Amino acid sequence: MPEIKCPNCGKTFTVDESGYAAIVAQVRDGEFHKSIDERLKQFEKEKANELKLAETTAKMEKEQSEAHLKQQIEQLKAKLDSNEKDIAIAVNKAMQQSSEVLAEKDKKIMELQNSLNNSEKDKLLTEESLKNQFAATIKEKDAEIAFYKDMKTKMSTKMVGESLEQHCDVEFNRLRQTAFPNAYFEKDNDAKTGSKGDFIFRDYVDGTEYISIMFEMKNEMDTTATKHKNEDFFKELDKDRREKGCEYAVLVSLLEADNELYNGGIVDVSHKYDKMYVVRPQCFIPIITLLRNAALNSVQYKRQIAEYKQTNIDVSNFEKEMNEFKEKFGRNYALASDKFKKAIDEIDKTIDHLQKTKEALLGSENNLRLANDKAQDLSIKRLTKNNPTMTKAFEDLKEE
Repeated sequence: MPEIKCPNCGKTFTVDESGYAAIVAQVRDGEFHKSIDERLKQFEKEKANELKLAETTAKMEKEQSEAHLKQQIEQLKAKLDSNEKDIAIAVNKAMQQSSEVLAEKDKKIMELQNSLNNSEKDKLLTEESLKNQFAATIKEKDAEIAFYKDMKTKMSTKMVGESLEQHCDVEFNRLRQTAFPNAYFEKDNDAKTGSKGDFIFRDYVDGTEYISIMFEMKNEMDTTATKHKNEDFFKELDKDRREKGCEYAVLVSLLEADNELYNGGIVDVSHKYDKMYVVRPQCFIPIITLLRNAALNSVQYKRQIAEYKQTNIDVSNFEKEMNEFKEKFGRNYALASDKFKKAIDEIDKTIDHLQKTKEALLGSENNLRLANDKAQDLSIKRLTKNNPTMTKAFEDLKEE
């Protein structure tokens, strides 16, 4: 049996197997719980140490962070102080510069004010001078208008119109050699279509026409009972322009003397009739110059168009001649074909006739051959057959 020694008194005990097993189990359980308790204590101690270390580390990191933040704050404060100083310096400098600029501006304003005052004085003097000049000019114009009105009252309606034409003719011829050396400007005397304008203007560059204008001059006496309007002549002028192949139409008119629209100078009425203008006589030369200068930019273009048209004309003439030849050839071919068909028909008719004649001749030949055969077969015996009289006569003839 197993023996167990008491750890406290040292006495030895003898126990049976079951008791020994129970004691061993108790000892083992006690040692196991003791071991667990020791481990728990050790774990709690280690955990407490780790917590303490973590707290210490966190505290140190916090202190370090606070120290770093304090350092950064100090640096930012120092930098801010420095920026405030720079800003203050910049503000002072800007204020100083602004003061200088304002002073310079005030100086310039004073100079401009003085200049403006002088200009006002000059303007007043100029206005006074111009007023005097215009007053003199207006007085001259009034006298001239009175003169022309008096002259118009002494003239017939036809003479009034002719004087305006003469005025325009004289004004153009005065500048013809210097301003329009290559231009054509003559009276429109072609009234084949029932109407005509007064003047036709055409100008050329190297033989190429680049502008053309149909002019009509209209005026009437102040004492005329029925007053005409400029618009009354637009339709006829446009018709003359188109019939004479002109690009522009210009009505030089003294009609509607109180109409501010026409008194303004050059009036474009293209919204009513294409490329048509109404002008007062003083704008006669300016309208020609204006339209001529505008058209000069298109000289090269119009020259190319003219060459293209000439090429087309040559091609058209060639095509026309070719068509005429084809038409004549076709007509002659048709006539020859008809005659040929008629000749063929006549030949066919002749062949049919000859064929019939041939058949008739062949029929006659057969008849002649049969007749010949019959003649060759003819004998007295045949002649007297069935004819007793002739048989007797031939027999009597033989006996003699």
